[in-house]
Amino acid sequence: MPRVSVEYRDHIAFVTLTRPEKMNALDPEMVEAILAAGGEVATTDARVVVLSGMGKSFCAGLDVASFAALAQMDPAERLMPRTHGDTNDMQELALVWRRVPVPVIAALHGAVYGGGLQLALGADIRIAAPDTRLAVMEMKWGLVPDMGGMVLLPQLMRSDVMRQMTYTAQPVDAAQGERWGLVTSLADDPLTAATAMAEHIVNQSPTAIRAAKRLISVAESEARGEVLLAESFEQSALIGRPDQMAVIAGQMSGKPPKFP
Repeated sequence: MPRVSVEYRDHIAFVTLTRPEKMNALDPEMVEAILAAGGEVATTDARVVVLSGMGKSFCAGLDVASFAALAQMDPAERLMPRTHGDTNDMQELALVWRRVPVPVIAALHGAVYGGGLQLALGADIRIAAPDTRLAVMEMKWGLVPDMGGMVLLPQLMRSDVMRQMTYTAQPVDAAQGERWGLVTSLADDPLTAATAMAEHIVNQSPTAIRAAKRLISVAESEARGEVLLAESFEQSALIGRPDQMAVIAGQMSGKPPKFP
């Protein structure tokens, strides 16, 4: 079975980790498959992505046994080269989902540890089952988060909480994760909830949704003047265009919009 499946239904890309016997732990093949899935989805006309994992857990982190061979390599030679713009392969595992131009909704359950947590952080939205356990696990192995976590965590949570999770490597439950900003919302069936949200997003203007994701990225990283300019630029490209006119027609008729 391939490590990741990608299925398209009604403009939704369902990306599923398919290594349930190993709790979807990240081995080299899984990393390659996730990067390929992100690259593929980014080139399609999908309007939203639902990211989930088969079996008992979303992703339990690195498969330590599979990566043991990498320990024989020079760490700098393995980690320092930038293979995807400003990231290496392991960092791109999470950040590829920020580069995907449409919203990404992660459905979380079971163990979401270490690299699995950082993968989930790359999504725009995280819906978690009550049994979900989340951990910045790297300190357990004498390491630090190095898969984009230090880009993504400070956008979501207070510094003291981020430091506690990083220093202790202790898991927290989904309810605590929600209070601390790691989890967007809780649902008994997160995949169903993520799919329902995706179906709602599909009925929004496709061009406005993509513009909103670009604009939010600017707002999170740039100075005031650049954010204000980006607002004006994105809005001017939307007003009066076909997708916006379809939304207006739908509002006037009380029916779902029909996009060109």
